[in-house]
Amino acid sequence: MRPMSTRKIATSTFWQLGSQVTMAALSILTVKFVAVGLSKELAGNYNSAYGFLQLFGILADFGLYAVAVREVSRSDRKEEVLGALIILRSLMLVLSLSVALFFVWFMPMWKGTPLPLSVTIASLVPFFTLLAGIIRTVFQINYKMHFIFIAEVAQRIFTVIFIGLFILLGVRGSHDLHILHLLLFIGGVGAFLLFFLSLTYGNRLMRIRPHWDTDLLKQLAKSAAPFGFAFLCMALYRQFDVTLIALLRPDFELQNAYYGFVIRMADMGFLIPTFLLNSTLPILSERDAKGEDTRSLLGKTLLIILILGSISLLFSVLWSRPLIQLLTTDSYLSTAARPGSDTALRLLGLPMFLNGIVMFGFYVLLTKLKWKRLVAILLVGVLISLSMNIWLIPIYGFVGAASTSIVVHVLLAIALLIEGARTMPFTISMKNYLQWAAFSLFLAAGLWIVTPFLTNELATVIALVCSILFMGILVWITGLKRSLL
Repeated sequence: MRPMSTRKIATSTFWQLGSQVTMAALSILTVKFVAVGLSKELAGNYNSAYGFLQLFGILADFGLYAVAVREVSRSDRKEEVLGALIILRSLMLVLSLSVALFFVWFMPMWKGTPLPLSVTIASLVPFFTLLAGIIRTVFQINYKMHFIFIAEVAQRIFTVIFIGLFILLGVRGSHDLHILHLLLFIGGVGAFLLFFLSLTYGNRLMRIRPHWDTDLLKQLAKSAAPFGFAFLCMALYRQFDVTLIALLRPDFELQNAYYGFVIRMADMGFLIPTFLLNSTLPILSERDAKGEDTRSLLGKTLLIILILGSISLLFSVLWSRPLIQLLTTDSYLSTAARPGSDTALRLLGLPMFLNGIVMFGFYVLLTKLKWKRLVAILLVGVLISLSMNIWLIPIYGFVGAASTSIVVHVLLAIALLIEGARTMPFTISMKNYLQWAAFSLFLAAGLWIVTPFLTNELATVIALVCSILFMGILVWITGLKRSLL
């Protein structure tokens, strides 16, 4: 990997990771405030609303972001291509969210529940977030992701402050629907702030205006459609379980109260390898188009994904109980009578690890436009996921959904890694594999030793801060730092 390319990818990825780490820290407060401020039933509705919209958000994305990064970075008409993508994104947003609202208002089992109005208010979040997302392309291809850091952190600070005001005013375990709706609306205003700041900063780098070009729109839609379908498949096997719980369980509010907060935590683990791959894609596409060797670039990218995956897996499995105590309240923990959010987090640790490998194969096939193979593999995953969830959720609730996620991610990771290696070979030395294994073993040992001391929230926060330093030391000791440069 060339030094300049390495620096660009590393800088872009670190800004995105910095954004996500900061947002994760602020999300701890948001999730905590929601868990404290709302009753479990209303917290379940809060989580169900966002879980239901995730599927339609993926449909609205239509694969446009990944295609946008590739097409805008290659085009000599960048502003026109971006303007056409804005038109296409807006059309897909209106269509998909309209379908979502139609379904949620007319499903018989949800009539008379708080869910329809909750989804309606919460739809502001995917609307403005996805509009901001297409503008994100400008920062991605120019490697100016510090602007995204500012916009995303500002959004989350706004949300935390205004939701936190309810807690300061004494709201605890509220059954008041007005409180639920206000919390959802605050999320929508925060998403608008993200869009506004993204548009403001993006115009400094490129003129951002909608551009109607029928031929260009058709071309972009044709390029995006296969991957839009692929992203829809991913949403179905990865995120549709929250909606299936709402459809198949009469106690869905409690089930999604326990499961929904963990899904939001897992989404962070799912997003991190995506940010890395988004940073890699422009350079990977450019080198591939020139016929240059990409094996080293892909190998180092996969090595980073394995390291990040190990971190997500080990924290989820070994620190599940203290992390849930920190994020929610003790009432969300498992008891002898029922599983809780900590059980869900332990189960979802493996899918978080395997998701990075799935996304690696996904982006390799995206680069080579091998969409038929990609969609075929993902469709198998969807069929297995739907079949197992329909079978297991009525019996085991969210434990059945998490178990299904493990099976599906194992199968998809194997299939897509093999297919990705066939399409674009990568190179990782045995030394690199051993370094990764040593890093993972030392980290596991460190987390396991500290676990008994995490008896309160303050101890967990201190341990999390110290663990960042510990991981940095491990990267240096194991030699991973030299291998990744």
